[in-house]
This record gives sequence, C-alpha cells and structure tokens, in this order.
Amino acid sequence: MSVDIPTEADISLIKRIIPHRYPFLLVDKVRDIVPNTSAVGIKNVTVNEPHFQGHFPERPIMPGVTIIEALAQTAAVMVGVSKGLADKNMLVYFMAIDKCKFRRMVVPGDVLELHVTAKRGGSKIWKFEGVAKVGDEMAAEAEFTAMMDMPQE
Repeated sequence: MSVDIPTEADISLIKRIIPHRYPFLLVDKVRDIVPNTSAVGIKNVTVNEPHFQGHFPERPIMPGVTIIEALAQTAAVMVGVSKGLADKNMLVYFMAIDKCKFRRMVVPGDVLELHVTAKRGGSKIWKFEGVAKVGDEMAAEAEFTAMMDMPQE
C-alpha cells in the first residue's frame, strides 16, 4: 500500500513538522516538494517582523542569517514531509554552513522564494544547497548540513 506524499505544506503542516514558532518561524508555505530531493519555501517579508526594529529602523533589511535559517527550515519541512514526520517532535540542528554568499537585500514587501535541494541524506544527517530569490534575482546562496533529530519514545 503506497502513501501519498503531499507536494505542498501549508502553515498548519509546517508547524506539525518543525518546532519553530513566532518570531522565529520563517517559512509561510512550502511548495513543489519532491520527496527527499527538493522543495521551494515561501516567506512573505513584512515590516512587522521583530528583526526590523533594529536591522535597521530607518532602512529595514532582512538579516542574512535569517535568510539562511529560512532556507534550512524549508529543507527541514521537505525532509519531514518526505519521511512522514508530522507530530514526531523533530528537532533540527545546523552542523555546517558553507559557500554562503549574499547578493541582494531583502526588504519588507518582498516575497522570498527558498529553493532547496538535497545533496546527501536519507537518515539523520543531510546536506543541502539552497538559493533564496526575490523574483528572478538571487538574494543569497549557501550549502548547509543539518541533523534531523527525534526524541526517543
């Protein structure tokens, strides 16, 4: 008997897979999920986000580290959907961030697309490459390694 794997995760499913919550839940939706392979996260950037109070009040710019975190959250959702990990209390830990580059500022009003592809994975340790885009413009890119961990029952 085969189980249908969703190709999209709304905010409700995202919150069942990853533990992040406001103000650190940085993905609104994940679409185009290809199990164990790739996905595209969507982050609607709004001026109401807390990091804009200090980064920078006169010219709000989304911090680069939060863009990379949003890529990682997208990757974790892709893994969680692929492996049926909703409601399993999965935790995700960065292990490495490599080849990280920032190309364009991300500002309120932007729709950030978070393209992630698994380079290696299948068990607890996964390696991804990610590209964050606004429209056709690349905002950031990185390779990152993460550990997907679930508490023992």
